[in-house]
Amino acid sequence: MAALDVAVVTFPSAQILDVTGPLEVFSSASHLLPSVEYRTHVVSTAGGPVTASSGLSFSTTALAQVVEPVDTLVVAGGRDMVQACADDDLLAHVRRLAGSARRVTSVCSGAFVLAAAGLLDGRRATTHWAECRLLATAHPEVSVDGDAIYVRDGDVWTSAGVTAGIDLALALIADDHGARAAAAVARHLVVYLRRSGGQAQFSTLLAAQAADREPLRELLAWLPDHLTADLSVPALARRVHLSERQFSRVFTAEVHVPPSEHVERLRLEAACRLLETTGHAVDHIARVCGFQAPETMNRAFRRRLDTTPGDHRRHFGDDVGV
Repeated sequence: MAALDVAVVTFPSAQILDVTGPLEVFSSASHLLPSVEYRTHVVSTAGGPVTASSGLSFSTTALAQVVEPVDTLVVAGGRDMVQACADDDLLAHVRRLAGSARRVTSVCSGAFVLAAAGLLDGRRATTHWAECRLLATAHPEVSVDGDAIYVRDGDVWTSAGVTAGIDLALALIADDHGARAAAAVARHLVVYLRRSGGQAQFSTLLAAQAADREPLRELLAWLPDHLTADLSVPALARRVHLSERQFSRVFTAEVHVPPSEHVERLRLEAACRLLETTGHAVDHIARVCGFQAPETMNRAFRRRLDTTPGDHRRHFGDDVGV
């Protein structure tokens, strides 16, 4: 199989993991998988050393030296996006390379560069959760999905914050070579092939760290280990000694979703992990994750993940191999 050229576009004050995350995924695929080769190139407007937001400097090739076509164009994000989006040379080269690339992608706030270049007009896209509103306001012609790890709209892929570049690169490998190949790379890197509950940029389990109020933090830490308990609003309100109305208000303000939605996300994440890593029957997984019946879990999978438990296991189960 011919090597696939991947150009990763960066600039001063870029987020280093936006660059190195995808690079490591593509590099690992080339070393691990037979008949798979990605040639990666890190490029910037002027070429030469670029200093990332972390202070780490790395070398790049000038965009003008990149010969078309590249197979995959990846635009990294960073701290000084206003400056990057005002770089006419950068935008011109991104448009040039995008015109002949098989697919165009961005990591984190790199979506702003694609939007500034006019490459997201009329498309769905995502970016770092903290920047979604700004992207939607600055570029109303873009349909911004603020609740996604990555979004594919035709041949344009965008991804959420920082580590989502790894999720994106794995998805690109799966698109090229199948889920088994991507799973082998994910296992080597000790990362999820696809994050359970991948519609959310934050793992639901991290919500406990984000809550400010101590009773709520304790409750959020308790929930994942008690998924078969009564997790209704009345029961949870009693546990933290609040009225149902006050509990719902405080919970939604702190966690940014209603209690019932948070509980369902937790149960879905737990079910996804068990489907991916065990051979337990679907009805058993439904019970131990608190769904009570397989039909209830199936409806939750369809509503939130647009799939079924069986399909999720077939695509992302641990038994996949190269």
